[in-house]
Amino acid sequence: MSAANTTFLIVSSVLVFFMTPGLAFFYGGLVSRKNVVNTMLSVFFICGIAVLLYVAVGYELSFNGDIGGIIGKVHHFFLSGVDLTKIVNKDLGINTGAYLIFEMMFAIITPALFVGAIVGRMRFNFLLAFIVLWSIFIYYPMVHIVWSTTGFLAKFGVLDFAGGTVVHINAGVTALVLSIFLGRRLGFGKKKPQPYNLPWVLLGTTILWIGWYGFNAGSALGMNDIAVQAFLTTTVATGASLVTWMILDMIVVGKPTLQGTCTGTLCGLVGITPACGFVTAGGAFWIGAISTVVSYWFITKIKPILKYDDPLDAFGCHGISGIVGSILTGAFASKAANSGIAHNGLFYGGGFSQLGLQIVGTLFTIVFVTVMVCVIVLILKLFVKMRVNEKEELTGLDQSEHGEFADYTVAEVSNTADISKYSGEFQGQLAHLNNPPKQ
Repeated sequence: MSAANTTFLIVSSVLVFFMTPGLAFFYGGLVSRKNVVNTMLSVFFICGIAVLLYVAVGYELSFNGDIGGIIGKVHHFFLSGVDLTKIVNKDLGINTGAYLIFEMMFAIITPALFVGAIVGRMRFNFLLAFIVLWSIFIYYPMVHIVWSTTGFLAKFGVLDFAGGTVVHINAGVTALVLSIFLGRRLGFGKKKPQPYNLPWVLLGTTILWIGWYGFNAGSALGMNDIAVQAFLTTTVATGASLVTWMILDMIVVGKPTLQGTCTGTLCGLVGITPACGFVTAGGAFWIGAISTVVSYWFITKIKPILKYDDPLDAFGCHGISGIVGSILTGAFASKAANSGIAHNGLFYGGGFSQLGLQIVGTLFTIVFVTVMVCVIVLILKLFVKMRVNEKEELTGLDQSEHGEFADYTVAEVSNTADISKYSGEFQGQLAHLNNPPKQ
């Protein structure tokens, strides 16, 4: 065992775990104040359920054995009898325990990403059941297909260094399908809800960016040249995407926005994820910039035409940037960055070989996830109600689902009578200020 590489992998695992509470702050800051608790809990509780699922069957289904290049086999329920000291990568000196812990963190953050599409209207018990089924029938198979040595896309030659297909397209497409099944929020399109706390959005973005180094550089599985390359390309792509979105806002909106800049930052992180260990700094710049332009165009132009309700743009950010990044990996992959790849990308003299493989892998992921999410939702809806009722939605899920509030002002005006009272008092105060009594 390599102590240095194992330490690097454990530190990377901590960073990836840190991303989930970071995402809770990012999403919690963006939603309306009556749904803050529900949104943050919907992200954070996955830290528990995903860990239990992963040690029970997830690691085995992902990496142990093979059934048709699609899924593994469960021979060690709850890791009973698994030798955690066994070396799984002789070149890097990584044992089963360290590798399992690192991959477990991906199983936590991935389902948390699609929470942004269902805020304010999905019942918590439906989300809980859905995540269990989604993990077993979609996430673990995708891990096996793309990252296991026996997975059919892996043997096919599809490149995904840290989760373009497995994580971001997967979560993004899931977000889109769930938002369509749920339907639009009450009053959709009439008035855009104000974000609860934009400083939280910046805090969450920063935590996610820091954690993403564990996500991307950590996927090298050791402190080596590829890890350094992935760290560098992640930084370059994210810087390019941040600036690109900010400039687009200045041109289209007329002023830079914090919410937009944070969204653009995530688009670059998402876009570079499948390519970070395969491209140069120059390739990373173009992937970050192009991913952001396409996501910006989709969110501002195409989404209003389609009229589906994805409040926090989980599909527009993770799905679209993930698709763009996955395909562009086939254009910018370079043996100069990673000598282990089979083909150079399109722009490095490799022709359409790798680009074609990336398109196939991307399309397979979209179709597979779409079909499986539809099947799971249609079956689950027979047993569990999916959406809260109108009264619960108007009241807010913080009160109706949890009986808690992010701040006391929501509790004070949590019913119609209180709202009317506060509205009347406000009108009286306003009249008093406009027509002060004569002295």
